[in-house]
Amino acid sequence: MKGERCVQAALLCLGVLCCSRGLAAERARASLHGHRDRGKEGQVLHRSKRGWVWNQFFVIEEYTGPDPVLVGRLHSDIDSGDGNIKYILSGEGAGIIFVIDDKSGNIHATKTLDREERAQYTLTAQAVDRNTNRPLEPPSEFIVKVQDINDNPPEFLHENYHANVPERSNVGTSVIQVTASDADDPTYGNSAKLVYSILEGQPYFSVEAQTGIIRTALPNMDREAKEEYHVVIQAKDMGGHMGGLSGTTKVTITLTDVNDNPPKFPQSVYQMSVSEAAVPGEEVGRVKAKDPDIGENGLVAYSIIDGDGMDTFEITTDYETQEGVVKLKKTLDYETKKSYSLKVEAANVHIDPKFISNGPFKDTVTVKIAVEDADEPPVFLKPSYIFEVQENAASGTVVGKVHAKDPDAANSAIRYSIDRHTDLERYFVINAEDGNIKTIKTLDREEMAWHNISVFAVEVHKQHQEAKVPVAIKVVDVNDNAPKFAAAYEAFVCENARSNQQFITISADDKDDSANGPRFIFSLPPEIIHNPNFTLRDNRDNTASVLVRREGFSRQKQDLYLLPIVISDGGVPPLSSTNTLSIRVCGCDGSGSLLSCNAEAYVLNAGLSTGALIAILACIVILLVIVVLFVTLKRQKKEPLIVFEEEDVRENIITYDDEGGGEEDTEAFDIATLQNPDGINGFIPRKDIKPEYQYLPRPGLRPAPNSVDVDDFINTRIQEADNDPTAPPYDSIQIYGYEGRGSVAGSLSSLESATTDSDLDYDYLQNWGPRFKKLADLYGSKDTFDDDS
Repeated sequence: MKGERCVQAALLCLGVLCCSRGLAAERARASLHGHRDRGKEGQVLHRSKRGWVWNQFFVIEEYTGPDPVLVGRLHSDIDSGDGNIKYILSGEGAGIIFVIDDKSGNIHATKTLDREERAQYTLTAQAVDRNTNRPLEPPSEFIVKVQDINDNPPEFLHENYHANVPERSNVGTSVIQVTASDADDPTYGNSAKLVYSILEGQPYFSVEAQTGIIRTALPNMDREAKEEYHVVIQAKDMGGHMGGLSGTTKVTITLTDVNDNPPKFPQSVYQMSVSEAAVPGEEVGRVKAKDPDIGENGLVAYSIIDGDGMDTFEITTDYETQEGVVKLKKTLDYETKKSYSLKVEAANVHIDPKFISNGPFKDTVTVKIAVEDADEPPVFLKPSYIFEVQENAASGTVVGKVHAKDPDAANSAIRYSIDRHTDLERYFVINAEDGNIKTIKTLDREEMAWHNISVFAVEVHKQHQEAKVPVAIKVVDVNDNAPKFAAAYEAFVCENARSNQQFITISADDKDDSANGPRFIFSLPPEIIHNPNFTLRDNRDNTASVLVRREGFSRQKQDLYLLPIVISDGGVPPLSSTNTLSIRVCGCDGSGSLLSCNAEAYVLNAGLSTGALIAILACIVILLVIVVLFVTLKRQKKEPLIVFEEEDVRENIITYDDEGGGEEDTEAFDIATLQNPDGINGFIPRKDIKPEYQYLPRPGLRPAPNSVDVDDFINTRIQEADNDPTAPPYDSIQIYGYEGRGSVAGSLSSLESATTDSDLDYDYLQNWGPRFKKLADLYGSKDTFDDDS
């Protein structure tokens, strides 16, 4: 108890010293407050001197005692101890963390405080009258600070760190800096003073105690030997002294690669082989130099630096596998050279100058390549052949000769043939033994100037080995085509043409080659060289001009002239042909423009005017219109009534309640086919046309002209009508008792059954459908009537 009181007394003295200036300031504020009160009420207020007594200003954090810790005590000078003064505490944590004894003014902390959560609290104290709650002193503010203790260990920002450092770095090379923090108060004691140390990772790395910087501790650390290191760093507070708290972190350090290793071939000689039939670009083999470095530091480029196959082979680098690929550059011939030797170099692409002393960063190896024999096809002496032959040459003319040989040591015999797909017309044939090509048809250069064929060469004993060579045969031109007009010329000359006037320029064309074609020579035949109408002028540029020799042409006398022209070419020997130029005489205006070249049109113009021609055309049009109207009216005439076989006569109801209309009664329905069975044979009398012949009654039946016996007259007319097949029965009774031959249903007529008794059963009519319903009702009603009677 005495020890605790001594500590409290010491703390009290410190509090008094620290707060002396604060109390003076409070008195100054109180004094000012008193002056303001006097001004408000108009009178001088006297107040007694006040003094605060503080027992304590600090509270130790994490206090775990059984009783609330005493923070301090408030006491006013006017407090006489009679209990009339009441102390009030307000501010941060008042009533919750801090409570005050309103009689004694003692302040206690009721909860454990943590400085890391809150370092200080601001409170306000005031003395009031217990009975009236009237303030006896103005409120006074004070601060309670939480005193720190070392209750928080250091913590690193990251639980794990990752860092890289180049291999073979110098001692002391900085790798990474780790940082820890301590939540304790750095201004109070050594609770937050940290010291770093390395627990794992020696002797490769070290750490600076104050900064936490990790540095390399050994020289020439090799990534190829060990790439990854695990280091444990500790941070301890209290300056690293005993009793301090600590925290650790793990650091993974990876050595990055540098180019400190040259490439090395695992063997000194590589053996390869390739067939002589291999084509350029084909892979022969691969070599690989090993470099323990990685990334761009391990890239290797391959090259051929020496050997007798430098021109025949090449090497490229496969950067995915880091291999050198040996490829064929030229074709091989086993019979010429059977093996090759190469010296291949492998060198790093990227070299680090810092490690140049570790070089040279390259290595060489010998590659021996053996050429394997292959069964090769025949080889022509030339890659292609070009021959010439004159057109119109006789069949069997030699065009040229091709030659091929077997490159193998066996030197087999060769047979030749023409690819008929390239010589569909079979113009040529080849000797299978010696390769001579001959013609078998006459060639025409104008039809085909070049013939491109292909010749095969195969070994006699190995038909699968063949070679193919293109052969181009040029057909040499001979002068076998005479020149002709370049076009179908038709010239026009005006009636009023002047003498020596040019009216057309002609040119020629020759199917032969230019050597046997132009230059062309134009002339008139010797027999008309003194033609009185026209003359010809050779322009010496493969054209000629036709000129008028006289004036005064007339279409009425002669409207067409035919002028023969001889054209010769420049071939050896020269050929010529006679071509006829048609010259038509035309009428022209004063400027020479053509008006008309038709002699008939000229005559018409002299006899008929334009108005007369228009009138004639108008009359023709009017006549055509009249004919069209007449035909249209004829078509509108009513169609005659004709019996058609597809009509169903059973559905037609005809009324016969009149006595007929005589010869004008043409509207009656014709059912003569039902009456006359012969009508189905094709003969149907027409009642709408006049018969082609008149039936003449028999003389014995005709009554006397002066007879007045009407009965005889009617009987005579009836007999004539019955015997006349062409007369229409306009005034006759039609009989409908005939249904036609071959009817499955039989007769449906009731005319004959009306006066006879029948025991037929007509119930089947009920099954014939709605169209026979009425008929079924009629016949069914008879039985019903009999039953009723």
